[in-house]
Amino acid sequence: MVNVEYLIVQIIVVIMAAPLVNGIIKKTKALSQKRKGAPVLQLYYDLFKLFKKSTVVSDTTSWIFKAAPYIVFTASLVASLLVPVTTMIDSVWYAGDLILMVYLFALGRFFMMLAGLDAASTFGGMGSSREAMISSLIEPSILVTLMTVGLTAKSTSSYQIMEFMKGVDAPLIRPVYLLTFIALLIITIAETARIPVDDPSTHLELTMVHEAMLLEYSGRSLALMELGASIKQLTFITLLANIFIPHDQFIFISGAGAVLISILIYLIKVIFVSILIAVAEVSTVKLRLFSIPNLAALAFILSFIGFMQHFVLGR
Repeated sequence: MVNVEYLIVQIIVVIMAAPLVNGIIKKTKALSQKRKGAPVLQLYYDLFKLFKKSTVVSDTTSWIFKAAPYIVFTASLVASLLVPVTTMIDSVWYAGDLILMVYLFALGRFFMMLAGLDAASTFGGMGSSREAMISSLIEPSILVTLMTVGLTAKSTSSYQIMEFMKGVDAPLIRPVYLLTFIALLIITIAETARIPVDDPSTHLELTMVHEAMLLEYSGRSLALMELGASIKQLTFITLLANIFIPHDQFIFISGAGAVLISILIYLIKVIFVSILIAVAEVSTVKLRLFSIPNLAALAFILSFIGFMQHFVLGR
């Protein structure tokens, strides 16, 4: 049977925590630049305001433009259900695995690119073509990284992988997991359109990627797009936090209290990883478009070395 408790807890935590990540990253960057910056909860205010506004749709668009926000949001939410925020509740393990998660995100990306082209906007088409290039470069690294972790746990189910990692002492001191962690961190930055791959806060025509595809959106549709992107970002951060920094093995109580403690520790880890991503952004600059393949190659090399390390040391 489908565990209804798991679905309810997962959906509530993901939707409520996803916008927080953007706020923490922006606040950390602002403090590093000696600025006050926007409030940590700013994205919550923006989404609330956008959901109350009506949507303006161009006459040149088709049904794809109108359907894309709902598909992007739904695909991101369903993908997030495959990556548990806590292992204290049995997940719907048979519903899918990390491979399905990757292609659910690819489905949302595909319709986002179609929507950018559908509006007949020059910037939208430019952003869609760049997004297609970046995703095709980074996807092999995602699969190799996840397969490496899956090989060690003998499963591609994120729940089973997290259960296995609870029995590994200090995963990040082991070469296999350290290399895959760094590779997945680079992948997270690329997949969530952050510096040095993309700058989510810019609207400069020649540098936009993700934002270029959203220029024609407004109101509720824009809110769904932004919330879907935040959920995708939180899902990748959850992989980093719960696979490589497991914590549920230290909780010795059961019941609702164990679930609450596990979620609180999970949120602390999410904040830590968010700060780590912000520090990475502050420490680098946006790469030229033709330098992005080098970063993708670095992620693939690290993930492949980790894959080979599994056969040398992992067993």
